[in-house]
Formats: sequence, C-alpha cells, structure tokens
Amino acid sequence: MNKAFDTQRFDETPVTPIRLRSGKLRDSRITLSHGSGGKAMRDLIDDVFVNSFDNPALAPLEDQARFALNELTSCGDRLAFSTDSYVVDPLFFPGGDIGALAVNGTVNDLAVSGARPLYLSCSVILEEGLSVETLRRVAHSMAAAARAAGVAIVTGDTKVVHRGAADKLFINTAGIGVIPRGVDIAARRAQAGDVILVNGVIGDHGAAILSARQDLALDSAIQSDCQPLNGLVQAMLKACPDIHCLRDATRGGLATVLNELAQAASVCIRFDESSLPIREAVKGVCEILGLDPIYMANEGKLVAVVPRESVSALLAAMRAHPAGHASVIIGEVSEDPAGVALLSTVFGGERIVDMLVGDQLPRIC
Repeated sequence: MNKAFDTQRFDETPVTPIRLRSGKLRDSRITLSHGSGGKAMRDLIDDVFVNSFDNPALAPLEDQARFALNELTSCGDRLAFSTDSYVVDPLFFPGGDIGALAVNGTVNDLAVSGARPLYLSCSVILEEGLSVETLRRVAHSMAAAARAAGVAIVTGDTKVVHRGAADKLFINTAGIGVIPRGVDIAARRAQAGDVILVNGVIGDHGAAILSARQDLALDSAIQSDCQPLNGLVQAMLKACPDIHCLRDATRGGLATVLNELAQAASVCIRFDESSLPIREAVKGVCEILGLDPIYMANEGKLVAVVPRESVSALLAAMRAHPAGHASVIIGEVSEDPAGVALLSTVFGGERIVDMLVGDQLPRIC
C-alpha cells in the first residue's frame, strides 16, 4: 500500500494502537492515482484496507509491523514463514473468493508445518478500472477469513497498473507462525508402515472454479472447500504429537502431494481408489471434461502421514473437528518401489500415478 503498510519487522517494543489517518475514498473505480503515493492512495488504504484489517499491530501505520519477541518465543522455539500469490479467475466463486483464498492459503501453508499462524501481510496489484466495491468486498472477505483463522493482517502494499496490464486483481500474502517445541513435521519423515489420511472429500475447489468459469448447468452446486486448517492441525497434534508429514493438497491435488512425499522420503506411497472420498458431482464434471479428480485442486484439504499406532486417536480427533468430520484412511507407506506413488484401482490392478507435466486447470488459486 504505502510505506505505512509496506514492510515487516520484529521488535521488542510493545505496540501502541494509534490511528494516524482516516481517509475517505470517493472514487468508484481504481485509477492510476491510487498507486501514486499521494492523497488518493492514502484514502484508498485508509478506507478499504485499514478499516477492514484494523488491529493493534497495524494501527500505528509505521513502515513495518512490530512484535514483542517474548510473544513469539512463548508459543514455540522456531518460526515458520511462507508466502504465496493468488491470481484466481473468477475473483468470486461458489464457496469463496480471492480474498478468503489468500488468507486461508497462507494460513494452511503455515499450519501444515505444525505452526500456530499469527501474522499475515497483504500486497495487492490492482488493474486500472477495477470497481472499488469489488475491492472492498475482497478486503472484507480477507478480514473475515483472518478472524476465523485467528490471525491478524498487519502490513502490506498496493500497486496499480495500466488497464490491460493485469486481470482485475492479484494478491500476495506472506505469513509467520511459531512451531511448538518438539514438533517435527516434514516430508522426509514418511516411513514404511505409516498410514495416510485425508480430512475429507477432494477436488471440490477445482470443480467449483471450473463450474464458475464454464457456467455448467449442474444438478448439485459444487462449493469450494476453502477453509483454514490450523485449528484442525492443532487438534491432531494433541491426539498425536508425533505426526510425521502434513501437506495441504492445493494445485496438482492429491496425486501431486503423494508424489512429493514419496520422492522426499524415498518411499512408496500406496493408495486405494475405492477409499478416495470424491463427490459424485465432482466425478461427473471430471468425466464430462476428461479430467482426473485426484489432480483437482483443493483449498481446505490436508494429507497426513502418521504412525500406524496413532491412527484411531487421530481419526477420532479429526472427525470431531468441523474441518475434518469426513476424514478417512486412503493408503499406507511401504519401502519399494522407492519414490513412486501407486494407485490400487477399483478393477483390482495397480498403476503408477505420476505428477502432471502441465496443469489441468490454470489460475486455480
């Protein structure tokens, strides 16, 4: 946005919540002046972003957000840091929008490390001519998603580009979280005998975006599964502090995540087609368009690789949480053939599931 919403720093000085400005935006469309650094940009930041994201760390509007180090170290002994950019088309889709996606996506990237997500940044690239009301809707959605996830959006940046140089609105979010002592979740820890779990139906997000783009006439409306997973992960860690691997299955879907785990740990990931939780409506969309649901994107699903002896306790904890009520076992880890994901088909055979060379559906997030 401007230098008062631009960078991030940790500091031991306590934050004093002081509102320095209160601009009012009167334009109905974004113009190049909203990225100029002058009053028009200040009014945009104050009216749309500061009012939506209002919190003590943001309120002073300094050149950075500042945090007490003892606040962070009281939560754990390591920081987790992640960033992602969101270019989804369309901006609004069944079950979510680019704003909720940007918050939940970064929260989930932190959560699957076992971290407690705390703070996010928000940087936006705006196309000249974008409706201010559209931007306001997105900002309000981001604020609501942040509240639901228990995080604060504390700093950011705004840029405006000429009409035609971007597609309406792009968002980048970065986030920090703190990993509790003793938690070691990493792809390299997958080992023979481990069991593979997912927290519910897969492919909903990809199918929802595709349906919104194609205006498909479906008997059953498919909603994106866009949701924060940090609460679910914390519940899982209480049931089993020694979770080996967690990944959120976003672009590339379940199949890509399983390949990544197999290659990182040099193990074989075996999963069962008949165990995969997929809605009939999602299967139908994929069949019509020649797509494979195991490669469809998700925005609220994680894959867990866990010790076999902890499966019962973990499933109970996951199913007791709203984000994991439909959790199931889908497979297990073996030693050979190393670095490969194998799918047991409904016909009794077995096939290698590889990563896609390209993308089934671009601009999915």
